[in-house]
Amino acid sequence: AADPYRGTGSGGQSGSFVYETGGGSGEEILTVLGAHEGFAGMKREKGFGMVDGETAEKLIKKAMEAREKAYAPYSRFYVGAALLTEAGQVYTGCNIENAAYGPSNCAERTAFFKAVSEGERSFLAIAIVGAGEESSGQYAAPCGVCRQVMAEFCRPEDFTVIIANTAGEYYVRTLGELLPDGFGAANLQKT
Repeated sequence: AADPYRGTGSGGQSGSFVYETGGGSGEEILTVLGAHEGFAGMKREKGFGMVDGETAEKLIKKAMEAREKAYAPYSRFYVGAALLTEAGQVYTGCNIENAAYGPSNCAERTAFFKAVSEGERSFLAIAIVGAGEESSGQYAAPCGVCRQVMAEFCRPEDFTVIIANTAGEYYVRTLGELLPDGFGAANLQKT
């Protein structure tokens, strides 16, 4: 049986959300009509969270383009990410390595930090494409630090993480599936 959490880059699964081409800051891809809270009552397409298959594939394409800009002379593992905001803007990021390793930054965090520095605070999905120089079938799920950054700005049950390889094959998880029982702002509230 086909895995409902996987796609092949051939149109994917259609969702129940309305999209149109939009403008604004960041890279333009689509505008999601309606507020994020308005999606709460809508049926979630299994494996696609807040985006449909067509949107997932557009994000993967943007992540592949971002991957081409990665600076990874030490690991030679190149990663690109494309982050979709609630307003329909896409911010891309790539991994940026440093000889001391500690100051290196992942593609996902680069995309988030770019978006947040531009005033964005509401996000729907991120696509991540990563692989070594010679591999097209490899997947790169976000590291623990990136998952924690995502949790700072996203609702784990809704935020969609699209993990693709360079051949365009992908699988989808929610942030809640990748970071169960995550630590967040609620843990710091005084009782």
